Amino acid sequence: MKYRFLSTRRDFLRCTAAGIAAGTVPIWIPRHVLGEGPRPGANDRIAVGVIGTGGRANLLIDQLPEQGQILAVCDCFLARANDTNAKKGGGNWAVYQDHRELLDRKDIDAVIVGTPDHARVYVCIHACQAGKDIYAEKPLTLCIGEGRALVRAVRKYQRVFQVGSQQRSMAMNRVACEFIRSGKLGKIRVVQGVNYTGPRFPDNFPEEQKPQDLDWDRWLNQAPQRPYNKQLQFGWMAWWDYSGGEMTNWGAHGLDQVQWALGKDGTGPVDIRPQGPARDMNAAVHMKYEDGTPLRLDLSGGPRGGAIFSGENGRIEINRNKFTCNPPDLIRDLPPQEEIDKWRDEVALWQARYHMENWMQCIRTRERPVADVEIGHRSVSISHLANIARYLGRRLAWDPQREVFIGDDEANALVLRPRRAGYELPEA
Repeated sequence: MKYRFLSTRRDFLRCTAAGIAAGTVPIWIPRHVLGEGPRPGANDRIAVGVIGTGGRANLLIDQLPEQGQILAVCDCFLARANDTNAKKGGGNWAVYQDHRELLDRKDIDAVIVGTPDHARVYVCIHACQAGKDIYAEKPLTLCIGEGRALVRAVRKYQRVFQVGSQQRSMAMNRVACEFIRSGKLGKIRVVQGVNYTGPRFPDNFPEEQKPQDLDWDRWLNQAPQRPYNKQLQFGWMAWWDYSGGEMTNWGAHGLDQVQWALGKDGTGPVDIRPQGPARDMNAAVHMKYEDGTPLRLDLSGGPRGGAIFSGENGRIEINRNKFTCNPPDLIRDLPPQEEIDKWRDEVALWQARYHMENWMQCIRTRERPVADVEIGHRSVSISHLANIARYLGRRLAWDPQREVFIGDDEANALVLRPRRAGYELPEA
């Protein structure tokens, strides 16, 4: 869709009134929308709650734009939430262990969701139901089916949902992706990406003493019940029950750039071929889109945050906030230097301030942000397709419109995984 930004409060209220008359927007208008001026006052700032207070969430707290104001934090590991409150909030924020209590607060407009992957959609759907706008870290989902359920919830409750794929806000990435998408590279002969490593399968870890302030049942969320072990709590990204490994971690960034550059935000590959036997979760994977464009995840090194696009007119390598071309002058219209440099301050590789600014601007205008929920769902779905193909060790045919595998019940059983009782997907 085309993104349009309303310049004044008067513009917004005029468009909102028209939308209400047409039945296209909800009647409820958040209190922060009525603020005006370049620097919002205390009563005009967007009130934010943070759910999940691990390392990435703390970086996002540090980078929160000035139009946002944190009121509360939540983590099922209460000691960590208390620590974040003490170090970042000066002890002035409310602290919760159950995210539903934070979502019940009427004075909170929006939430940042930084939970582990396996708990993210469950929390995000609850946030939609509570009328909160959402910034959710990537990878957005643990499996494809829950991503589609989340998209439905976001649309039903008309939430502004930004996925933490911050490269969508970076000018260098936008220029390179637009160049390819507009056909200036010519017909794409092949796209090559990193062979991101996949997850492992949880071993029978011995039970260890659980931290006193940890709600282990809530931490496990949809995943199977098993005794506490710190390798699960702090190394969750390595394990199939909680994450997709680097294939969904860095892969969510790199494959998002592939989708963007190829103009495939609403679809995905149709043919997936693992280059190894079943359960080889580190095997290279070759894919193909319906138009015949090949995508090969087989590079041992290279652009983790992008890919290499080879076309009739040259070659472009896209990475985070940068690209290179062959021939070197293939792309001549570069962004202003300040647009490039602003992503290199603070924490450089992990910077997301301007991506969150886009989210907050869209909260006020009710436009869709640059990394809307459908975009995030489609991009990480490619990662899930790769891991499913690795798991089964055979060629798969995928229907990206219906989001089902063609003629393969075993593969379709992995589109939406069984969930533990008490943590079923909330009904939107």
